[in-house]
Amino acid sequence: MTFFRHTAPALALVLAACGGQSQQQGGGAPGAGGQQAAPPPVSYVVVRQQAVPLSSELPGRLSPYESSDVRPQVNGLILERLFTEGDMVRQGQPLYRIDPAPYQASVASARAALVRAQAAIASNEALARRYAELVKINAISKQDYENALTTAAQARADVASQQAALRTAEIDLARTTIRAPISGRIGRSLSTTGALVSAAQSSALTTIQRLDPIYVDIQQSSADVLKLRQSIMAGQVAKDGNAKVALKLEDSTDYGPQGTLRFADVTVDQTTGSQIIRALFPNPNGLLLPGMFVRAHLIEGTQKNAMLVPQRAVSRDERGNPIVMVVGAQNKIEPRPIQTSRTAGDSWIVTGGVKPGDKVIVEGAMMLRPGMPVTPQPFDPNAKPAQGQAGAAPAQGK
Repeated sequence: MTFFRHTAPALALVLAACGGQSQQQGGGAPGAGGQQAAPPPVSYVVVRQQAVPLSSELPGRLSPYESSDVRPQVNGLILERLFTEGDMVRQGQPLYRIDPAPYQASVASARAALVRAQAAIASNEALARRYAELVKINAISKQDYENALTTAAQARADVASQQAALRTAEIDLARTTIRAPISGRIGRSLSTTGALVSAAQSSALTTIQRLDPIYVDIQQSSADVLKLRQSIMAGQVAKDGNAKVALKLEDSTDYGPQGTLRFADVTVDQTTGSQIIRALFPNPNGLLLPGMFVRAHLIEGTQKNAMLVPQRAVSRDERGNPIVMVVGAQNKIEPRPIQTSRTAGDSWIVTGGVKPGDKVIVEGAMMLRPGMPVTPQPFDPNAKPAQGQAGAAPAQGK
């Protein structure tokens, strides 16, 4: 009992000393060696005002520069087809030959009627001259003389009428050879040799289309067109008077030659709420064909003093509104709701919420809370992002 009474205080001192030493070695310092950890790094871009070309990629459909349905203008049987389907034809080239026999007979009949009318006019004019001498000596009555003048005038009118009838017969005869009204590529023939055709028929014999150059009809929302026109009227957007258009084909390849905008339709489609914008493209090799669907990339104008924010820096709040994180005072994260109008490449055009000179965080702010201090550094698009770092969740495209 005496031994334990003297050793207990000493053992307590030893245990207290060991506990204090371990507490000093494994204490609650946040950093290794008792040093405070540095704020996490983030990458930012500086908001600046700049002129931005406004472009859109819209669906379009090709239509021929000129198109003509070939129809008969007289009745008859087709005796011969004079072209090869799918070939290029020139204006005035013969395409079909209709049986000309009935029209040759009509020409002969009209010519004979004209000769008869010309013979009658000679006789009536001679009689009128004789009556003119006789009426002077009162050998005939004035009524007989006036009747002779009237008959001569009618004979002259008959000649003019027969001349017109002959001309009509000759036109119908010429129309028995159906010619190409325009130059272009001709399609398949819908009537064969031996078919009976009529001048009143609704179906065409074939169709000719001029494909070089060729039109692209682009559909754009009337609301977007209205917004663009209002921006132009307000002086916010400068209109390019000779805007170029690029095409992407159905297989996602780019069509080499560029086109030019021609006009925008003056009416809005009631079913789709869109307007047709027409562009003209060269087509020397015939690669573009009517009816093909394409994607048209067109420059609508240039917006002055636009502010751009990368899409990867924009996220959405719980209501779906766009929001960005900026480096605020004392390098602390500050959320900013923004207003956007449209995209330009991989960036949003921002109309409110930020101002020139603001530092918008692009990478590193996903896991951080507003008000936390950060170490800002300029964003390098070519740098590989650090492990575990990411930017704000990208906003959905407009």
